[in-house]
Amino acid sequence: MLRRLALTAVVPLAVLATAVPASTATASGPASTGPVPAAVPTSGPFAAARPALGPLPMPLPLPGFLDGGEGTGAGEADEARTRLTVSVENTGVPGADGTFELECGPTGGSHPEGQAACDRLAEAGATRSGRQELFRETPEGTMCTMIHGGDAFARIVGTWEGRAVDTTASRRDGCEIARWNSLVPVLPDVR
Repeated sequence: MLRRLALTAVVPLAVLATAVPASTATASGPASTGPVPAAVPTSGPFAAARPALGPLPMPLPLPGFLDGGEGTGAGEADEARTRLTVSVENTGVPGADGTFELECGPTGGSHPEGQAACDRLAEAGATRSGRQELFRETPEGTMCTMIHGGDAFARIVGTWEGRAVDTTASRRDGCEIARWNSLVPVLPDVR
């Protein structure tokens, strides 16, 4: 931990030091006695590291969830960034089977719990692990409990936060049951 902290402090200083050429690092004024030593390392692991500095890159616009939801991202259309088609069958829950459209930002479509589903998607999108795991299928060879949670089956197709989604979910074993439950209320609660 200490090593990481030290590197976190030293690396930016070394990069900053290479940004100011040694010839410009001089003192000026009446009390000046000559050149001020530059903060460029002369020995150690950063002595040879002198990256060529070119023009600084343009700042990227903030994603919608960081800029207050204003959606000023480059190339972003006025339409919703999340648009999913959710097809559900064999749940055994009245009104839960069928094909539903879900749009978020603003909430719309025919999904019976549209706002709650959009809130769940936004909650998952706010964390790195949520963005990586939410629609990911259970990897092949994963050891799962042999619990049958019913014949419910769902397919979700569309875009979520600008990413393509095409996944299926079932309740055939413990892993899939947990995955289904993590997608509630996008998928119906069939517990």
